[in-house]
Amino acid sequence: MERTKRNKMALLTLAVMLMAALMLSGCGSKTENKSATERSGANTAANSGSDNTAATDQLKEIKVVLDWTPNTNHTGLYVARDKGFFEKHGLKVDIIQPGEAGADTMIATGAADFGVSYQEGVTQARIQGVPLVSIAAVIQHNTSGFASPADKNIKTPKDFVGKTYGGWGSPAENAVIDSLMQEEKSDASKVNIVSIGDADFFTATKKNIDFAWIYYAWTGVEAELRGDKINMIYLTDYSKKLDYYTPVLATNEKMIAEHNDTVKEFVAAASEGYQYAIDHPDDAAEVLIKAVPDLNPDLVRASQKWLSPRYQDDAKRWGEQKLEVWQNYAGWMFDHKLLDKQLDAEKAFTNEFLPE
Repeated sequence: MERTKRNKMALLTLAVMLMAALMLSGCGSKTENKSATERSGANTAANSGSDNTAATDQLKEIKVVLDWTPNTNHTGLYVARDKGFFEKHGLKVDIIQPGEAGADTMIATGAADFGVSYQEGVTQARIQGVPLVSIAAVIQHNTSGFASPADKNIKTPKDFVGKTYGGWGSPAENAVIDSLMQEEKSDASKVNIVSIGDADFFTATKKNIDFAWIYYAWTGVEAELRGDKINMIYLTDYSKKLDYYTPVLATNEKMIAEHNDTVKEFVAAASEGYQYAIDHPDDAAEVLIKAVPDLNPDLVRASQKWLSPRYQDDAKRWGEQKLEVWQNYAGWMFDHKLLDKQLDAEKAFTNEFLPE
């Protein structure tokens, strides 16, 4: 769940995003393209005589794409699927990974009905004419920041001077480092920035880098389990504008316009899943471990314990998004030349599908 891994594929080029927008106009969602009659006929033929199957045939089949490999950001989705919350709301959900296309492209084109994105990705997409919409904030506040082994003695952004940062090559990295260092009247040009590709934080910091951008809920908690002492510089400690939503659940405008009820049912079930993870972190962790047995169970349990109270945090309900947060971060991106025009923030997100 390092930022390197979560964002690398999702930062799409303008050409790809515009192509996605064109494709969207001709591609419906899986819900639209595969009728209930087709599903019912096929399933009944294979499972005739089963009342349970007959009931299952009435469910709407939808695809939900993750932003990267499964982790505790996604627990609520697995809980909603495996505890029957999606089924209760009339949905049969297939949770998939993004592959080379990336989650945002799949959501935009209708290859997936819903997916996990993040505020930066939705913002960039909309600026480029791709109608992605955030429909719920998975985590209420940004839990990411710059981490370094404690023996590097990097405790504030001014300590970046003379150090090597390992990233994935996005202009946003340079802008954030520069922004934080400006707060301490320090010079970002004195930071050596290199790409570490898919190397994880622990491998990279033992080789050629001093610090990296991580999400504490996963990599930070893993450091605790390893007994590796790290220093963490959270973005939110230095700028309110960097307290953006990451990750979010997203869909596209076509889905909202043509399958409004499906969006409402999806968000309702996802909300129940995340609320369960908030109220029952231990059991929710076991659901994720069972669903994805390749994950380190100790890490999942510890990460879930750390993250569960942060899903909703100080919001009045899980998933709530504020216009101010979208405006602040888009304004910051524009000021740092990461956007070529201002975002119409009111169209980038909606709270209308969240349960009251």
